[in-house]
Amino acid sequence: MPYNKEAANNRTGDLKMIVIGIDPGLARVGYGVIAVNNRNPAPVCYGCIETGKDQNTSGRLFHIYTEIEALIEKYPPAQIAIEKLFFTKNITSAMSVSEARGVILLLAEQKKIPVTEYTPNQVKQAITGSGRADKRQMQEMIMRLLHLSEIPRPDDAADALSIALCHIHIMR
Repeated sequence: MPYNKEAANNRTGDLKMIVIGIDPGLARVGYGVIAVNNRNPAPVCYGCIETGKDQNTSGRLFHIYTEIEALIEKYPPAQIAIEKLFFTKNITSAMSVSEARGVILLLAEQKKIPVTEYTPNQVKQAITGSGRADKRQMQEMIMRLLHLSEIPRPDDAADALSIALCHIHIMR
């Protein structure tokens, strides 16, 4: 079950702005919803949308579309931050990530939500101060910056929170 701060502490009436961070993929899309109130970021919810390998690609993309749409309806964001496509070797993986990104970008455009894209190095730089930070350093910084009692799991959700937090820091 994804973390949901609203269920634990119903103070969303005080929130000023919501940013949704997305770590796209075809098998798993990480998402992180962060609310900013008086320049203070607080996690609202995070988790992953998983698609089954038994589904065809169009079915998986439709599942991603409907789940992201439901997330946007529940937590209407002022902005969406998404990881920019970056790959070095596996072009097949890059193609499926591109398809998932396309569905998410289309949905954001349909809803008139501004989207900003960040490379992995930009996210690492904004969160840790180093573009060379490893995954563990990133996760620990997310935990500290968002005052979480534990590292967000799975990794895709932590990555999505870091993308949203990167956007919030850069927009300041």
